[in-house]
Amino acid sequence: MIERERLLDGLPVGERRVDVGGVSTVVLEGGNGAPLVLLHGGIECGGAYWAPVIPAFAQQHRLVVPDVPGLGESEPVARLDQATFDGWLAKLLELTCEQPAVLVAHSLVGTLAAGFAAHHRKQLQRLVLYAVPGVGPYRLPIGLQITAIRFALRPSEANMVRFEQWAFADLDSARRRDPDWMHAFTTYTRTRARVPHVKRTMRHLVTTCTKQIRDHIDVPTTLLWGAKDRFVPLRLAEEAASRLNWPLKVIDDAGHVPHIERPGAFLEELTRTRG
Repeated sequence: MIERERLLDGLPVGERRVDVGGVSTVVLEGGNGAPLVLLHGGIECGGAYWAPVIPAFAQQHRLVVPDVPGLGESEPVARLDQATFDGWLAKLLELTCEQPAVLVAHSLVGTLAAGFAAHHRKQLQRLVLYAVPGVGPYRLPIGLQITAIRFALRPSEANMVRFEQWAFADLDSARRRDPDWMHAFTTYTRTRARVPHVKRTMRHLVTTCTKQIRDHIDVPTTLLWGAKDRFVPLRLAEEAASRLNWPLKVIDDAGHVPHIERPGAFLEELTRTRG
């Protein structure tokens, strides 16, 4: 697909399709060093939206960026529940990482990643929960809920803009920085949003991954947040950091997707986290 090719154009990663425990999974891979796995959130385009930070990460890490089952270009599963996700991720790490990985997990999928970490300690070196609603008692904002429903029913350009205005602290600034990439991101996301199994996966994630994580996590864990996140407010992260004694790193002047909106600041904070 042309839009996906534009999103990934020039990146120092290769793309391949892998059988991960019976799930046909598309994975971006590149670089050398300690393994770093980037898990996208609940978004139709899958892992391609990590593109703005991939070049820098690939300079220092063996980088693994999958499309979660049912999103991006990966094939769906019957139900992406915790057990299914755990089996998929455990097998993915086994196939792609020769040592325990740093796992960075964004938004809704981060809730599943936290559940995985609670029961698969040996496969992870560190966990970074990035704007994850499951870190506390979360309630989806009514305005966001309405916007998400409108986009799911009709993934038009206008409804995509409404959704992006929730996701970005300054959408216009992000567009000015790289208008061609942002156009490809918007177009590809809208295209995938029309696919029936993608719609089904998104509905399931919204329903299940907004619930609070209850399992104890022994993996060293850090919280990473945009200061102006309207999807998952910073106060939720502050309360979780205090309750669980997890470090919290905050990216100023950014909303729910700082890795797109402020990639330099995102990289700086994540580098400090790993250090």
